[in-house]
Amino acid sequence: MTQKSVFWLGLASSLLAGCTLGPNYGGAPDAAPKSVAAGMFHRADAAIEAPAPPPSRWWEAMDDAELNRLIEKAFANSPNLQAAEARIRQSRALLVQRRAAGLPGATATGAAIKASVPANSALSALGGSAASSSSTSSTSSQEASGGHRTIDFYTAGFDAMWEIDLFGGVRRGVEGAAAQTDAAIAQYQDAQVQLAAEVGQAYAGLRGLQRQLEIGRTSTGLQRRMLALTEARRAGGTADDLDVERVRAQITQTQANLVPLSGRIEETMDQLALLTGQEPGAVDAELSVVAPLPKVPSTVSVGDPAGLLRRRPDVRAAERSLAAGNAAVGQAIAARFPRVTLFGNIGFSSGSASDLFHHDKLAVLGGPILQWNFLDFGGNRAKVRQAEASFDEADARYRQAVLSALQDAEMGVSRFRSQRETLEQLAASRDSATRSAALAQLRYRGGTASLLDALDAERQRLQAEDGLTQGAAALLTRFMALQKSLGLGWGEASTR
Repeated sequence: MTQKSVFWLGLASSLLAGCTLGPNYGGAPDAAPKSVAAGMFHRADAAIEAPAPPPSRWWEAMDDAELNRLIEKAFANSPNLQAAEARIRQSRALLVQRRAAGLPGATATGAAIKASVPANSALSALGGSAASSSSTSSTSSQEASGGHRTIDFYTAGFDAMWEIDLFGGVRRGVEGAAAQTDAAIAQYQDAQVQLAAEVGQAYAGLRGLQRQLEIGRTSTGLQRRMLALTEARRAGGTADDLDVERVRAQITQTQANLVPLSGRIEETMDQLALLTGQEPGAVDAELSVVAPLPKVPSTVSVGDPAGLLRRRPDVRAAERSLAAGNAAVGQAIAARFPRVTLFGNIGFSSGSASDLFHHDKLAVLGGPILQWNFLDFGGNRAKVRQAEASFDEADARYRQAVLSALQDAEMGVSRFRSQRETLEQLAASRDSATRSAALAQLRYRGGTASLLDALDAERQRLQAEDGLTQGAAALLTRFMALQKSLGLGWGEASTR
């Protein structure tokens, strides 16, 4: 091939390199147009600032230093997050590999070969001058070995190959790998969202259980006083055995209720240790001291459905998987067409190492290589159909992710609102029991009520306080579940 022919072939290849087969990705489908157009969540009420964008690091608004520390420790040490971060590195390495596939490749080779072949063989003839240039001892070796001759052969060269991306298969591969990398990042961020909510819910549960245990122990002390008074009344003839047994049964029941609380506290501490990447018992010392429940903000911002879909990492991961599926279709289509590879070799070969790099030992080889599997009996067409079906599956999964995200957020808003109303009722009940206990104390001091009546009123107040504690812990859990449903709590992925 002349230099002119090579020039025109290279020019034609460069022009064709701009051709990229397959459908161009036009973005994700509009899976929920009515919800996005609504501008607010259906289940939100006046106590929720719907238009305001919610804060990503929602736990900082609760002003609990211990909760902040646990979440940050979980982000730093969680094996689940580390596994997700490793998948990002895998995807980025694959992207580098895909990009490298579109660039020229070069290899250097060298060899020193010594062979003993029959003197009358074809290999002996190929030895030619190489064999004749051997030393005298080589000739003696030939005679001693019964008609064999020794051939020395040395070679050094440089090969270069470059596949011209005529139909965009390589470019589609890069496009798909980039989308997969974005999906891996989104999955890592989704793991952060899940982890922050799990740590927060476990912490809220722990503080609620500790407070319940504290209230239960106080209630047991009051009931013991009631038992002593009832036994004294029985001795005085103003109470009977039935009254004593009723109070004793209350004490036994209260103590029985305290036993599982201690076990649940230990389980929750071990759960927090696991979530923060530590061994069981590692957080016992720092969390054993009873502390109040974190405070839920008075108003909660949830944003709007459109912002939710942009923010939730699982929705973004589904959209990026859809983009990767689209690129895979283009790759499969491009595989049906010819491949052109430019090949070149510069090498030296000689029968003697001393003159290997002499100018008359130089050989140059180059030209295009055409490959086309045109007789594949429908195999490539089947691969295209397979890629198209995978894209359709990714499309369905994306639409399902959008609908699930909206349903999750609406349910989170509804449950949070309902629990907040329940807590208001529990607070009213506690306040009523507190007033009743205070009145009973005044009546007892004034001589119009017995100490037993005052203690029973205090017991009822503690029961109402226990119910309020459980309701407050449940509201915290609902609040954190709402933050998770809104896709909050993630940060930028590692770039290492």
